Amino acid sequence: MDQPKKKFYTPGEALPKIAAYCAYQERTTKEVEAKLREYGLTEDEAGEIIIRLSREKLLDEERFAKSFVRGKVGIKKWGRRRITQELKQKGLSEYCIKVGLKEIDGDVYYQNLLDTLEKRNRVEKEGNQRLRRQKLTMFLTVKGYENDLIKMALDDLGKEAEEE
Repeated sequence: MDQPKKKFYTPGEALPKIAAYCAYQERTTKEVEAKLREYGLTEDEAGEIIIRLSREKLLDEERFAKSFVRGKVGIKKWGRRRITQELKQKGLSEYCIKVGLKEIDGDVYYQNLLDTLEKRNRVEKEGNQRLRRQKLTMFLTVKGYENDLIKMALDDLGKEAEEE
């Protein structure tokens, strides 16, 4: 079976396509550049289109970072460290990452951590309390939460267990 031939576009043909791509959902410059290169455009042509998209506010990395952070905190319940790591991988500047992280409400964030911990604690099969705590800590670390907050949440969970 033959691979479908890749279609190459002129900068004029690529602009409306990439504008629609950016309008559909927030994108990073890195993603847009990769897409333009797939279209067969040179680095210079891609660069010019990216500048134009930025000027027309179709491409805005600060807006991308804010949207990304809100989504990952609200839906995936990720921690700051994981979000920061993902944004770095997407090629965002430290400045954009900081702007994005300001979208996090501290109270909501800690509540997410507690909810995630309680949910995981209900399904954790480990009986040994020390090992159980280790496993829960590891799970929350992978989710991207900070160690001091994890310790605080585990201590809170321990107090609740004693009160019951």
